[in-house]
Amino acid sequence: MTEVGQEIAAAGAQDWGASAAKTVQWYDPKITAEAAARMAGLDFLRAIRDGLLPPPPIASLLGFAATELERGYVVFEGTPDESVYNPIGTVHGGLVCTMADTVAACAVHTTLEAGVGYTSIDLNVSYTRPVTRDSGRLRAIGTVVKPGRRVAFSRAEILDGAGKVVATATSSCLIMPSA
Repeated sequence: MTEVGQEIAAAGAQDWGASAAKTVQWYDPKITAEAAARMAGLDFLRAIRDGLLPPPPIASLLGFAATELERGYVVFEGTPDESVYNPIGTVHGGLVCTMADTVAACAVHTTLEAGVGYTSIDLNVSYTRPVTRDSGRLRAIGTVVKPGRRVAFSRAEILDGAGKVVATATSSCLIMPSA
Protein backbone atom coordinates (compact mmCIF):
# COMPACT_ATOMS: atom_id res chain seq x y z
CA MET A 1 0.00 0.00 0.00
CA THR A 2 1.29 3.50 -0.80
CA GLU A 3 2.05 6.05 1.90
CA VAL A 4 -1.08 8.04 1.02
CA GLY A 5 -3.16 4.85 1.09
CA GLN A 6 -1.79 4.03 4.55
CA GLU A 7 -2.69 7.54 5.79
CA ILE A 8 -6.24 7.17 4.49
CA ALA A 9 -6.64 3.71 6.03
CA ALA A 10 -5.32 4.96 9.37
CA ALA A 11 -7.68 7.97 9.42
CA GLY A 12 -10.85 5.90 8.99
CA ALA A 13 -14.43 7.03 8.36
CA GLN A 14 -14.64 9.00 11.61
CA ASP A 15 -12.51 11.73 9.98
CA TRP A 16 -14.89 12.32 7.06
CA GLY A 17 -16.65 15.20 8.80
CA ALA A 18 -20.38 15.73 9.11
CA SER A 19 -22.62 14.11 6.52
CA ALA A 20 -24.95 16.23 4.40
CA ALA A 21 -28.43 15.49 3.08
CA LYS A 22 -30.65 16.74 0.30
CA THR A 23 -34.40 16.32 0.01
CA VAL A 24 -35.95 16.19 -3.45
CA GLN A 25 -39.64 16.74 -4.08
CA TRP A 26 -41.35 16.00 -7.38
CA TYR A 27 -44.79 15.48 -8.82
CA ASP A 28 -46.33 12.80 -11.02
CA PRO A 29 -44.53 13.22 -14.39
CA LYS A 30 -47.57 11.81 -16.20
CA ILE A 31 -49.45 15.10 -15.65
CA THR A 32 -46.76 17.09 -17.44
CA ALA A 33 -46.26 14.52 -20.21
CA GLU A 34 -49.99 14.42 -21.01
CA ALA A 35 -50.08 18.22 -21.26
CA ALA A 36 -47.04 18.18 -23.59
CA ALA A 37 -48.97 16.16 -26.18
CA ARG A 38 -51.87 18.65 -26.19
CA MET A 39 -50.02 21.98 -26.18
CA ALA A 40 -47.77 23.91 -28.52
CA GLY A 41 -44.18 23.62 -27.27
CA LEU A 42 -43.66 27.27 -26.30
CA ASP A 43 -46.97 27.40 -24.43
CA PHE A 44 -46.15 24.13 -22.68
CA LEU A 45 -42.72 25.26 -21.46
CA ARG A 46 -44.14 28.61 -20.33
CA ALA A 47 -46.81 26.74 -18.33
CA ILE A 48 -44.05 24.84 -16.50
CA ARG A 49 -42.00 27.99 -15.91
CA ASP A 50 -45.07 29.86 -14.64
CA GLY A 51 -46.08 27.05 -12.23
CA LEU A 52 -49.22 26.03 -14.13
CA LEU A 53 -47.74 22.56 -14.70
CA PRO A 54 -45.34 20.66 -12.45
CA PRO A 55 -41.68 20.66 -13.49
CA PRO A 56 -40.14 17.43 -14.76
CA PRO A 57 -38.54 15.40 -11.93
CA ILE A 58 -35.02 15.75 -13.40
CA ALA A 59 -35.23 19.54 -13.02
CA SER A 60 -36.24 19.15 -9.38
CA LEU A 61 -33.51 16.58 -8.74
CA LEU A 62 -30.72 18.67 -10.28
CA GLY A 63 -32.11 22.06 -9.26
CA PHE A 64 -32.53 23.95 -12.52
CA ALA A 65 -35.47 25.73 -14.13
CA ALA A 66 -36.42 27.80 -17.19
CA THR A 67 -35.96 31.54 -16.83
CA GLU A 68 -36.37 32.72 -20.45
CA LEU A 69 -38.45 31.18 -23.24
CA GLU A 70 -38.97 32.40 -26.80
CA ARG A 71 -39.46 30.60 -30.09
CA GLY A 72 -36.17 28.82 -30.81
CA TYR A 73 -34.47 30.16 -27.67
CA VAL A 74 -34.46 29.07 -24.02
CA VAL A 75 -32.46 29.79 -20.89
CA PHE A 76 -32.37 27.52 -17.86
CA GLU A 77 -30.52 28.35 -14.66
CA GLY A 78 -29.43 26.46 -11.58
CA THR A 79 -26.76 26.47 -8.89
CA PRO A 80 -25.01 23.14 -8.38
CA ASP A 81 -24.07 22.02 -4.89
CA GLU A 82 -21.64 19.40 -3.62
CA SER A 83 -24.24 16.63 -3.97
CA VAL A 84 -23.36 16.51 -7.69
CA TYR A 85 -19.59 16.35 -7.22
CA ASN A 86 -17.49 13.66 -8.84
CA PRO A 87 -14.59 11.88 -7.05
CA ILE A 88 -12.04 14.55 -8.06
CA GLY A 89 -13.82 17.46 -6.38
CA THR A 90 -15.71 19.14 -9.21
CA VAL A 91 -19.30 19.11 -10.45
CA HIS A 92 -19.85 15.93 -12.46
CA GLY A 93 -19.88 16.56 -16.19
CA GLY A 94 -23.19 14.70 -16.32
CA LEU A 95 -24.96 17.64 -14.67
CA VAL A 96 -23.54 20.07 -17.23
CA CYS A 97 -24.36 17.60 -20.01
CA THR A 98 -27.93 17.24 -18.73
CA MET A 99 -28.36 21.02 -18.73
CA ALA A 100 -26.98 21.18 -22.29
CA ASP A 101 -29.29 18.39 -23.46
CA THR A 102 -32.24 20.08 -21.77
CA VAL A 103 -31.78 23.52 -23.31
CA ALA A 104 -30.85 22.22 -26.76
CA ALA A 105 -33.97 20.01 -26.85
CA CYS A 106 -36.28 22.55 -25.22
CA ALA A 107 -35.22 25.18 -27.76
CA VAL A 108 -36.45 22.76 -30.43
CA HIS A 109 -39.61 22.10 -28.42
CA THR A 110 -40.48 25.82 -28.53
CA THR A 111 -40.82 25.55 -32.32
CA LEU A 112 -43.31 22.65 -32.29
CA GLU A 113 -47.07 22.80 -32.62
CA ALA A 114 -49.50 20.83 -30.46
CA GLY A 115 -49.47 17.11 -31.26
CA VAL A 116 -45.83 17.15 -32.37
CA GLY A 117 -43.08 15.71 -30.19
CA TYR A 118 -39.34 15.10 -30.36
CA THR A 119 -36.52 13.04 -28.98
CA SER A 120 -32.80 13.69 -28.95
CA ILE A 121 -30.85 11.87 -31.64
CA ASP A 122 -27.41 12.97 -30.49
CA LEU A 123 -25.58 15.38 -28.26
CA ASN A 124 -21.95 16.45 -28.58
CA VAL A 125 -20.63 18.27 -25.50
CA SER A 126 -17.30 20.06 -25.19
CA TYR A 127 -16.21 21.04 -21.69
CA THR A 128 -14.03 24.15 -21.46
CA ARG A 129 -13.48 24.63 -17.70
CA PRO A 130 -14.29 22.84 -14.45
CA VAL A 131 -17.39 23.68 -12.43
CA THR A 132 -17.46 23.78 -8.62
CA ARG A 133 -19.87 25.20 -6.06
CA ASP A 134 -17.79 28.38 -6.30
CA SER A 135 -18.69 28.69 -9.99
CA GLY A 136 -22.01 30.20 -8.94
CA ARG A 137 -25.28 30.02 -10.81
CA LEU A 138 -25.03 28.20 -14.15
CA ARG A 139 -26.85 29.73 -17.11
CA ALA A 140 -27.64 27.28 -19.92
CA ILE A 141 -28.69 28.84 -23.22
CA GLY A 142 -30.29 26.77 -25.98
CA THR A 143 -30.79 28.03 -29.53
CA VAL A 144 -32.30 26.38 -32.59
CA VAL A 145 -29.83 26.43 -35.47
CA LYS A 146 -32.18 24.86 -38.04
CA PRO A 147 -35.77 23.84 -37.35
CA GLY A 148 -37.11 20.97 -39.38
CA ARG A 149 -40.11 18.78 -40.06
CA ARG A 150 -38.15 15.53 -39.48
CA VAL A 151 -34.91 16.64 -37.79
CA ALA A 152 -34.06 19.90 -36.01
CA PHE A 153 -30.59 21.12 -35.05
CA SER A 154 -29.72 23.16 -31.98
CA ARG A 155 -26.83 24.28 -29.83
CA ALA A 156 -26.22 24.95 -26.15
CA GLU A 157 -23.84 27.12 -24.21
CA ILE A 158 -23.36 26.81 -20.44
CA LEU A 159 -21.92 29.79 -18.56
CA ASP A 160 -20.83 30.09 -14.93
CA GLY A 161 -21.76 32.89 -12.54
CA ALA A 162 -18.96 35.09 -13.91
CA GLY A 163 -20.23 34.66 -17.47
CA LYS A 164 -17.40 32.33 -18.53
CA VAL A 165 -18.26 29.47 -20.88
CA VAL A 166 -17.89 26.11 -19.11
CA ALA A 167 -19.29 23.96 -21.94
CA THR A 168 -20.80 24.07 -25.40
CA ALA A 169 -22.90 21.47 -27.18
CA THR A 170 -24.61 20.67 -30.45
CA SER A 171 -27.64 18.44 -30.79
CA SER A 172 -30.12 17.08 -33.27
CA CYS A 173 -33.68 16.05 -32.46
CA LEU A 174 -36.03 13.73 -34.30
CA ILE A 175 -39.42 15.39 -34.85
CA MET A 176 -42.42 13.03 -34.66
CA PRO A 177 -46.10 12.90 -33.75
CA SER A 178 -46.76 12.98 -29.99
CA ALA A 179 -47.45 9.59 -28.46
